[in-house]
Amino acid sequence: MYSREHLKFIKKIKKEKRIIRLFQILIVLLFIIIWQILADLNVINTFIFSSPKMVIKTIISLHNDNNLYHHIWVTTYETLISFSLGTILGCLIASILWWNRFIAKIFDPYLTILNSLPKVALGPIIIIWGGAGIKSIIIMALLISVIITIINVNQAFNDVDRNKIKLMNSFNATKWQTYFKLILPSSFNTIINSLKINISMSLIGS
Repeated sequence: MYSREHLKFIKKIKKEKRIIRLFQILIVLLFIIIWQILADLNVINTFIFSSPKMVIKTIISLHNDNNLYHHIWVTTYETLISFSLGTILGCLIASILWWNRFIAKIFDPYLTILNSLPKVALGPIIIIWGGAGIKSIIIMALLISVIITIINVNQAFNDVDRNKIKLMNSFNATKWQTYFKLILPSSFNTIINSLKINISMSLIGS
């Protein structure tokens, strides 16, 4: 049995979550309403920014033409493929960079340059290389997600407490043991946060 104070605390937490969720929904609704009002008043160009009514009409039209769910599936498929590849490659390359500091020092400026590049602007070149199809879309999404994953995960590996690494070394732990017993567990939260960013970046790329 919980104490009365603990029950009050749980009730307070649940109430706070409901209030936060309510405000989140209200912000979305307010944004949609303002968007539609600006479109109706011709304050924004609906050809460029569209409007909620036009979006709904398009969704209904795609549904009636049996194209809506096909497009949803294709986008989801492209996003999941690029997300999976970006996560695996990003973590793998970050692990290699942590493992070999010499290689990390060589590629560090190139990673910074690649991260600063406007990857969406490379779209036309990627289409020329891979053709106007799923392949190009996956390459685009992969370019956007993999670099961010490499940088974030590698930074997490490098931020692991040096005293803990020295402790592992004092016990004659191998590099494999240090990696699997210390580096990966210590970086778990950062890797999960990278996955959250990665999925959104993959969707943007798709």
